[in-house]
Amino acid sequence: MQEDFEIQKQKLRNAVSKAVKRLRLSQNKSISGISAEIMMTKSLWADLEKGKKDPQLSTVWRIAEALNIPIEKFISEIKKELDSDFTLID
Repeated sequence: MQEDFEIQKQKLRNAVSKAVKRLRLSQNKSISGISAEIMMTKSLWADLEKGKKDPQLSTVWRIAEALNIPIEKFISEIKKELDSDFTLID
C-alpha cells in the first residue's frame, strides 16, 4: 500500500515537473530568471523540473505567479500530464 502511494506521488512530481518546464520554456524564461523572480534558488527550481521535489502549495502558488497564470490554470496543466484516473488515495 505504501509502495503504491510512493509510485503515485512520483507520478504527480513528474507531472508537475513536465508542466513547469513546458510552461517556462513556452515563455522563453530561464531557470535563473524565473527563480529569481520568486526568490527561489535555481537548484530548487531545477529539482522541481526534474521531478525530485514535491512542492508545497505555497510553492505551487509562487510558480503559477512567476509563470503569470492563475493557479487554476497551473493545476489544469498538471492534470493534463496525468492519467484521467489518477488518484493519491485507494
